[in-house]
Amino acid sequence: MVNPAGKFGPYNQPGPARPATVGGVRDTRVLPGRGQTGSELVRSRIALRVRLRSVSPGDRLPDAGVLAEELGISEITVRRALEGMCQDGLLDRRRGRAGGTFVAPGWDAVVALMHDAEEAASLDAFHLLLECGLVARGTGDVPAGHLDGLQALVDEMDRAEDPARLLELETRFHLDLAQALGGAGIREFAADVLGRLCVLLPAPAPAVVRARNRCHAELLSELGRGAMDPAVRAVKAHQHARPS
Repeated sequence: MVNPAGKFGPYNQPGPARPATVGGVRDTRVLPGRGQTGSELVRSRIALRVRLRSVSPGDRLPDAGVLAEELGISEITVRRALEGMCQDGLLDRRRGRAGGTFVAPGWDAVVALMHDAEEAASLDAFHLLLECGLVARGTGDVPAGHLDGLQALVDEMDRAEDPARLLELETRFHLDLAQALGGAGIREFAADVLGRLCVLLPAPAPAVVRARNRCHAELLSELGRGAMDPAVRAVKAHQHARPS
């Protein structure tokens, strides 16, 4: 049975599927400008899996039928999306007993050529709006201990040296923040946006990620004491964080 909410990769949390809402409006996967097509969903979710390092360049992807079940879309849509990604150089198709669809060894080099500053800026602004809304809505209502996992990610980022690990942890922070403040449906919504940004926006330098992590720490501190305005300011500061 196809899961209508979609689930793909380690960012999905177990539990009953329910319609996501943003400000009381049902999530119909409408992102800036237009809705995300099925092919774009496949591309964004694979990109997110690469960012989260659940698959790496050279790894084999699950079969199209499995991806279709996980994403809640038709298998033919998945096959067409994978073929398009092969044509773009993001994936490799191999035949034979050990064949299948693989993340291309040159994934990072190909992604570097696909950046779209205008669309990325629109999505980034949308993600900022989403997080500001979640923080404003959730401040003062976060149960005790509900932020412990997020704090653990902040602490791990402080210790991490590997640039890829830093990017993975930052992405997990934003997915888990959406989960903590909005639930599983909002986490899925955030995954759509972040996955697209993985392709459209150049990966930030490690020093920038560390500067952003200071904003993460400040955000959690303000959420913990129920201070809405400073918490929202911390979210906004994250977007413009620069190394000190």
